[in-house]
Parts: sequence; C-alpha cells; structure tokens
Amino acid sequence: MSSLNSIIKAYNLKKSEMNKVLPAPEKPSHLPLSIQWLSGEGGGSWFLIEESINNYKISRYSPKGEIECEGLFDQFTGKYFDINSTYDFTYLSHCSLVSIIQNKEIIKFKLITKC
Repeated sequence: MSSLNSIIKAYNLKKSEMNKVLPAPEKPSHLPLSIQWLSGEGGGSWFLIEESINNYKISRYSPKGEIECEGLFDQFTGKYFDINSTYDFTYLSHCSLVSIIQNKEIIKFKLITKC
C-alpha cells in the first residue's frame, strides 16, 4: 500500500505543478526580436507571425527555440489585422489555430497549409 501512496503523491505533485503558468524563458538568440512568448499551464511556446502573399506565415517554437510547427494561415474572424500595430498572441493558439489580441479584439487565424 505504501508504493500506491507514493505513486499518488507523485501524481498529485506533478498535477499541482501543471497548474502553474510557465514564465517566459530567456529568448534563444537565433529567434527574431518580434517573436512573442505565450505561456500556459505547465508549458509555453514562442510564436512568430510574418506577412505572406494573401495570408500570414505563423511559426511556433519550443522554449529552447526549436521549430514545433509552421504554416500559412488565413484570418477568419475579427477586424483587419495590422501586423505593424501592437498585438499579443493569446489563447487558444496551437498548430492549427492561432488567436491574437489587437485593439482589445480577438482575431483568429486558421491553418491553410503546413510549411
């Protein structure tokens, strides 16, 4: 029974650690200045958006700066996105859907093709 209690304690410890929002790590030097950290529970990623012809290239990187996914995305909600104005990546954001807040409005982008 003591080994079962040890497993339960270890599980509860890991679960409680997952509920902590991960602070931004030091940005790897090879990542561009415009990249943004989006923290989450137990993890986080670096996000980068760049203009492309008729859409946007969005890349997601690991905390260590390794590419996790990237693709071409179309905006499908919100007002016009101005890449030259202030914006922040927000939730829900992953490899198929990315959300950005700009001018107090959430703008969503959906994946159209992987790069």
